[in-house]
Amino acid sequence: MSKRYSFEFFPPKTDAGREKLSQTRAELAELSPEFFSVTYGAGGSTRNNTRGIVLETKQAGLSVAPHLSFGGDDEATVLELIEDYKANGVDRIVALRGDLPSGMGATRLVYARELVEFIRKHTGDHFEIEVAAYPEIHPDAPSYDADVRFLKEKLDAGANSAITQYFFNPDSYFYFLDACEKIGIDKPIYPGIMPITNYTNLARFSRNCGADIPRWLAQKLEAYGDDTDSIAKFGLEVVNELCHVLMEGGAPGIHFYTMNQVEPVKTLLQRLQSSFSA
Repeated sequence: MSKRYSFEFFPPKTDAGREKLSQTRAELAELSPEFFSVTYGAGGSTRNNTRGIVLETKQAGLSVAPHLSFGGDDEATVLELIEDYKANGVDRIVALRGDLPSGMGATRLVYARELVEFIRKHTGDHFEIEVAAYPEIHPDAPSYDADVRFLKEKLDAGANSAITQYFFNPDSYFYFLDACEKIGIDKPIYPGIMPITNYTNLARFSRNCGADIPRWLAQKLEAYGDDTDSIAKFGLEVVNELCHVLMEGGAPGIHFYTMNQVEPVKTLLQRLQSSFSA
């Protein structure tokens, strides 16, 4: 079976950012990814920007998967967006719980399982649906086993596969796969990979999402201080090794969190494609 590679973007807030993303997308498209995904802010706070990037990507002849969550939106608003995507030829969605924006009062969270059910109810099998998985446990999960069960519920509701939160310890991914298999999950779980280019930003992201940076890695990155070139060079080698261990261990592919940058994702994928071309 061929390996699947995909790239994630976030919608820029400025015209300059959009122009840069257009160039980044064109360059990464040369690597023939399965699709590009585009993130979606809390409560639809980036809804229009996300839609714009999604449609631009589709018009460029590329497969694209918008991220989608209910957040503070009602069913009619979300359904209108789903139908708009369908009408424009989009056939993938990344279905997420998302977060409520501040000031939403008592509006309840709508879980990803419910969103998957909603998409299937209204569009049948039109969309290939991805959901999120958390090898190091979602910060809100009551337990490890409960989090694995939540993933099974999302997949049983009609999702086709899952993409993980990023991690740096491959054992966490393989242990997670074993736990998933034990409760009957048999759909693909693609590891999400975050390149290391800026340790300060990475540490902040990781605190917010519950991703673990191993102590040895944190110590090494901290030791470089403001030497961004050394951080990028070291980070490339660490993440390259991580990707190869995952692929050699049977991962079905990789989803890259690009941070809207060409490098080091381009180098990482070129190395992988040369090693795992089957």
